[in-house]
Amino acid sequence: MYAIIEESGGQRKVVEGDEILIDLFNGGQNEAGSTITFDKVLIVGADDAGSSKIGQPYVDGATVQAEVVDPEFKGEKLHIFKFKPKKGYKRKTGHRQRYTRVRVTSITG
Repeated sequence: MYAIIEESGGQRKVVEGDEILIDLFNGGQNEAGSTITFDKVLIVGADDAGSSKIGQPYVDGATVQAEVVDPEFKGEKLHIFKFKPKKGYKRKTGHRQRYTRVRVTSITG
């Protein structure tokens, strides 16, 4: 069984047992092993082709349960370099996104 959920302004396809990275949830204050519920489920489908439920925009009563594996996980460092030729303008900054790693435990709907 799979589901497509809306999370942090984007859509993700998840299957039971998947580990995914979501944007930092609750400021990283969750304990490892706690449960998160995603209720904005767009599509719920099974492996066979004929049994999919498509929401308008969300499927009624469908939820995805996930267990927090790592409350705060840092992504790789991104380097941003700005440059204007012949003007002597150079700026280098960096960014490192913080994520929460979760494991999908159940899909209902």
